[in-house]
Amino acid sequence: MAENFPIPRTCPFAPPPAYERMREQAPLVRTKLPGGDVWLVTRHAEARQVLSGTGISTNPATPGHPSGAMSAEPSTSERDAFMEEFAVGHFIDLDPPEHGRFRRLLIPEFTVRRMRELRPAIQRIADELIDDMIAKGPEAELVEAFGLALPSLVICRLLGVPYADREFFQSRTRVMISSADDQETRHAAAMEIRGFLDALVTKREADPADDLLGRLLGTEALSHDEIVGVMFLLLVAGHETTANMIPLAALTLMRHPAQLAALRADPGLWPVAVDELLRYLSVVDWVAFDRVATEDQEIGGQFVRKGEGIFVLGASANRDERAFERPDEFDIGRSARHHVAFGYGVHQCLGQNLARAELEIALRTLFERLPGLRVTVADDDVPVKHESPIFGLKALPVAW
Repeated sequence: MAENFPIPRTCPFAPPPAYERMREQAPLVRTKLPGGDVWLVTRHAEARQVLSGTGISTNPATPGHPSGAMSAEPSTSERDAFMEEFAVGHFIDLDPPEHGRFRRLLIPEFTVRRMRELRPAIQRIADELIDDMIAKGPEAELVEAFGLALPSLVICRLLGVPYADREFFQSRTRVMISSADDQETRHAAAMEIRGFLDALVTKREADPADDLLGRLLGTEALSHDEIVGVMFLLLVAGHETTANMIPLAALTLMRHPAQLAALRADPGLWPVAVDELLRYLSVVDWVAFDRVATEDQEIGGQFVRKGEGIFVLGASANRDERAFERPDEFDIGRSARHHVAFGYGVHQCLGQNLARAELEIALRTLFERLPGLRVTVADDDVPVKHESPIFGLKALPVAW
């Protein structure tokens, strides 16, 4: 039986030490949650098996789903009604074939070709943000000035959301995903975002534009409420994860100066380095990898019964010695493309091409434009988001 879950990190650059002990113990480890016991998947091969396998559901409405075990509070009609209303259009929580109905509409918006076309706009945004930092410099707080700002600008441009509203959805998102706030407060923040998007979709139905939202409206394949739900997912996921990755990745590179020097000498190494950063940091870990068995099956030699909940520990799978040589070392020369930072299988992150482009452009531009970039506080004084299921830094003071 594993210790209390979730387990907080003790180092910004590594998963909890308990993950290594659990990985050595077994590929699946049982843990006790307030609402019941669930399985934790600790190893890479079994993680991919669960994330891609049949007989597995991602839908929170499926009996035994671990989302219910995270809270000791009994289900209520009010909570069930909230979840039913809120879940409309949230295709990442749907199983095939319904999941595929949404994904087929959205895949063309996130292809490698489409992201290649978006790269000049991402580059302009990165340069403008650094221009602003330099104008106000020689010091800045990198999370607010660059980490949050870049993906927010990009996703607003992509979706057709007014950038003037970024502070609203950023502040509401922080509340929604924070474990420091109670459930009622988090639900209220989520509904505020959904209400904002409901009004935006209504407005754009009468005046569509040539952007992702306009193209979704033009298909007539989704209902109004489904489009609102899709926009919610893309808006929140499209800035929150990358916003956490950029400052933490920058700090990681500054703590590995020889590898940063290699990237400066050969910018062609950046795509591989980005995948290694995704593997090494694994900021999402378990929060997107909640599943439930819908039939009896064997996973990693362990018999898992129908109705038993499962959390895949992405940060543990990405440090599995069976899949990665010297997994606790940061190595930009490593071929880490088979990491599970974006998941695996039919629910693999739809926006991974966008995330890779943003990380590559943001980090390369940051270190090219500010060659003297340095952190102005000790590692122990960098505030981290221990209370958030998506790991990251609260702030990163820098100078150049």
